[in-house]
Amino acid sequence: MRGAFTLGLPTVWGAVAISYKFGCPLALQEGLGARIVTSAVFFAVGTGLIFHVRRALLHELRQVRKVAGAAQSVLLRPLPPRLDGLGVAAAQLSADRGAAIGGDLYEAIATEHGVRFVMGDVRGHGLPAIGTAAALLGSFREAAHDEPELGGVLRRLERALARHLRERSRAEHPSSGREPDTPLAEEFVTVLLLEIRRDGELRALNCGHPWPYLLSAHGVGPLARAEPLPPLGPFPLPPDLDVRRCGHLLPGESLVLYTDGAEDARDAHGTFFSLPSVLTEATRDCQVSPQTILRTVFTALLRHTGGRPTDDIAVLVLRNDRRQRPTSGARGTARPAPRDPQPTTHL
Repeated sequence: MRGAFTLGLPTVWGAVAISYKFGCPLALQEGLGARIVTSAVFFAVGTGLIFHVRRALLHELRQVRKVAGAAQSVLLRPLPPRLDGLGVAAAQLSADRGAAIGGDLYEAIATEHGVRFVMGDVRGHGLPAIGTAAALLGSFREAAHDEPELGGVLRRLERALARHLRERSRAEHPSSGREPDTPLAEEFVTVLLLEIRRDGELRALNCGHPWPYLLSAHGVGPLARAEPLPPLGPFPLPPDLDVRRCGHLLPGESLVLYTDGAEDARDAHGTFFSLPSVLTEATRDCQVSPQTILRTVFTALLRHTGGRPTDDIAVLVLRNDRRQRPTSGARGTARPAPRDPQPTTHL
């Protein structure tokens, strides 16, 4: 019915204009008054057509936004404000104007192995990056529950990425049906996997991603200073994965996970955004909620970039709101991160 109305109304307007031009005696006269009337008729017809097209385009735009919102809720679904005693808040800002989602990804899932987080950054923007992010998130949501060790989760993500890139390569470059040798070799994804156990112990695997910032009574600093593994994609994972112990997240302490678009953001003068300074200022007076920290960071980012970031930005803030204290000997092990922490190896 709506389609018939959309096509029928312009036809009616056109029929009115043609009927007046060739069927009305007034339109055939050469006098000034007749010309004014004719011009008024055609002006009214043109105005009606413009308003009709505008209304149709606005309807289509609303439909597209609804679809984009649904896609965003599936890909980057809203995280619960509390997850197994942890306060959580996350948001993403796309560099593409008008886009609701980009190439950054995050997720948090409470499992029997602990609360597991993923933060990733897909190379590039647009639909290809969104497809890669969707493939990785779908794999993580399954592997986080299935794999008892964090290394197993990372290997599942690597396989999901390789499978997705092969399928994309076949779709973009159809050939004789042979499997591509090096599908999209330049594609890569930085990934940070983080696990928080019931006693607050932190374990992480980092593939080329920035380390989170720890917000504690001692100030703001990186969770670890160890060199990360290469990003997923160009190189295979090593046979032995070093799951890094990063101490304990004590009650009241927070972690800020982010993609490099946050610290690479520049203002009009080329000055980089100082995320540690903003976090220090946000937590100076009192212990604030993850939602407040997130809002403060994005407000400062938009002000710094003039509302036009050049890269996708994702930020996830979590705080330990659990009341029970960590196990004996845990206090102080995450302050600050040792420069060469001893890894724990899981095969």
